[in-house]
Amino acid sequence: MRVWACIKSGPEPMPSDATLNAALPCSQGSSARAQQYATRAAFFIPGFAGAIWAVLVPFAKASTGADDAMLGLILLCLGAGSLLAMPLAGVLAARLGCRRIMIATTAVICATLPGLALDHSPWTLGALLFVFGAGVGALDCVMNMQAVVVEREAGRVMMSGFHAFFSLGGFAGAAIMSALLGLQMALVPAALIGALMLVVIAALAARHWRSEKACKTAAALARPRGVVLLIGILAFLAFVAEGAVLDWSAVFLTEVRQVDTRHAGVAYGVFALSMTITRLLGDAIVERLGRIRAIVVGALVASLGFVILTLVTPWQASLLGYGLVGFGCANVVPALFSLAGQQTVMPESAAITLVSAMGYAGILAGPALIGFAAQAVGLVVALLSLAALLIGVALSSRWLKP
Repeated sequence: MRVWACIKSGPEPMPSDATLNAALPCSQGSSARAQQYATRAAFFIPGFAGAIWAVLVPFAKASTGADDAMLGLILLCLGAGSLLAMPLAGVLAARLGCRRIMIATTAVICATLPGLALDHSPWTLGALLFVFGAGVGALDCVMNMQAVVVEREAGRVMMSGFHAFFSLGGFAGAAIMSALLGLQMALVPAALIGALMLVVIAALAARHWRSEKACKTAAALARPRGVVLLIGILAFLAFVAEGAVLDWSAVFLTEVRQVDTRHAGVAYGVFALSMTITRLLGDAIVERLGRIRAIVVGALVASLGFVILTLVTPWQASLLGYGLVGFGCANVVPALFSLAGQQTVMPESAAITLVSAMGYAGILAGPALIGFAAQAVGLVVALLSLAALLIGVALSSRWLKP
């Protein structure tokens, strides 16, 4: 989602974003198709790693002895690491190239992932999650930089497909981790296998990641105004819903639906699979419905999913609910980013940067807010409140129309 620009010396006026992007050369030694596959692999990595952590959450909660509020604070460390690492990753990628930063951040992810499966105190787990989150957030930032260039050089829309591989990674990570635990494998070896799989994927893809450098990033944070503020708020709420599924779905199944801990990761797997399929079809869906209508329909379907998973008792119905949440949320955020690029209240690069920051703030605050709410009113009511927020997203879309 980042837009790159080189700052020229001398008195010449600042060139446009499109001109600057066109000036970036293609990486030597890699075909366009190889770079496209490598970019999909980059999106797969953080999705896969995040899903492994989602399966580990109930085990971590038990090992630390944390209540819901304390778990929310621990999870806040993951979001804080991600959010703080993104600006730094953008600066370093501009100076060193995407490839070096993507390799370094993948190494951080793979090194910390097995450690999350160990028994820790709340403070130690929070610190480890901060480092893990920094790796995930930095990779997320830089892989989107690469995706923008690869998509432009391909001359066709590819971003939804790239993001689909993030969701595919989430489904694969949850499925593989749940299967290993179902075979009675210990937590640390199972997490280590997942990390080694990511090492292999990165080793195959890294030579095709972009290596050219930019001089600076043009987008800088500014005060949001007008429709950009509304788009940012809606992105924040959508990311809160996604973050709640990532960090609380396994806990919900184990504590509310009494599902065995070793099988609780299936909830996130269903969510990720539903989102993956929908994103693979996302361009066609949005083209048929239009962006604003796609936001309305998606938010309402996701809201219905939260109602079903919280109020319908059988745990199988909860899986249906998580599937509907994934189906509904899949195209909401991409459509919001597109609208941010079309508005005329603020420069495009500044608007997209602001919406991105506000959206990821939802991932940062969402799990902690759910934890505090669960401590006060119970996890069922806390998750049910997300249904109301998503209805608000659907109703608020009327002000997004030009």
